[in-house]
Amino acid sequence: MRADTVKFVHHEDYLKPTQGPGHPECPERLEAIISYMEQNDIDAERILPEPAEKDDVLRVHSSEYLDLLRNFGRGRLDMDTAVYPYTYEMAMLAAGGGMAAVRNMLDRREPTFALLRPPGHHATRDMGMGFCYINNIAVAAEWLRKKLGRVAIVDIDVHHGNGTNDTFLDRPDILYISTHEWGIYPGTGPAVQTGTGMGDGYTVNIPMCGQSGDATFRAAMEKIILPVLSQFKPDAILISLGGDAHYMDPLSSLTLSSGGYLDTVTAIAKLAEETCENRWAAFLEGGYNIRALADVVGSCMAMASGRKTETCYNEVSDTETVGADSVSEARAIQSGHWDL
Repeated sequence: MRADTVKFVHHEDYLKPTQGPGHPECPERLEAIISYMEQNDIDAERILPEPAEKDDVLRVHSSEYLDLLRNFGRGRLDMDTAVYPYTYEMAMLAAGGGMAAVRNMLDRREPTFALLRPPGHHATRDMGMGFCYINNIAVAAEWLRKKLGRVAIVDIDVHHGNGTNDTFLDRPDILYISTHEWGIYPGTGPAVQTGTGMGDGYTVNIPMCGQSGDATFRAAMEKIILPVLSQFKPDAILISLGGDAHYMDPLSSLTLSSGGYLDTVTAIAKLAEETCENRWAAFLEGGYNIRALADVVGSCMAMASGRKTETCYNEVSDTETVGADSVSEARAIQSGHWDL
């Protein structure tokens, strides 16, 4: 589960602004994680990425959309998603960073962290949205699938990864699991959506009610996520790691603590060690309280490098499984596809 030195993908261009001044998706998010690593003496080695090849991105996005993004200039794709003249190049570099992470994970069988901006899991085939332009984890999963038989994506973010969900909805070789707060942006990901055609059963949505936190996530892990992953038998696990399910995050009302996040990622890492030769990688998605985000990502990186750091933000309000009904509903639906 651990390596002596944790590898992370990062590029200085990821620190360019992607939205307007004062926007929560800001360069300070990455700066806080890097500072955490330095302050806590996390033994980490940086991988410098190159932009993704267009052919790899076209496995996920349409050529018409990429042309639109490249030639857009300055403006907005939607009310939440600004475009600058350099956005296309920055997004392609982020996608390339994701691919650098999975290449390292594949070649060295070691956990790798893709500290990317902009994030990606909301980007659909034909449009960017929700601060996302290119779906970094979907591009990486498609590339990885050419090398391995089965890939699992676990999306731990307060927002449903609608772009990733839709990309693999009809695929039995790429499992998509998402925990998210129900009823907020983008309004997708009901528990009854389990995939289409040959992909039926390979989409696992676990929408949660507000105030769900540590106990609810623990129940989701024990009753759904880990059993499904074990039965799927992935050759690699990719994590969309968003820090915005944290109780300190300004954009949500889930209440996961830093310790709860660490427990969740540690459980996935342990399963990856047991089932797929330690091949797992984490992709940065959301998370808009920079102190909480650094605490979550930094502590997970320390865990992957064989160290334990004390998490700072550990208030637990969900001790009695606030979202028990949500977990039970998702479990009942998925029991038609998995032995739960």
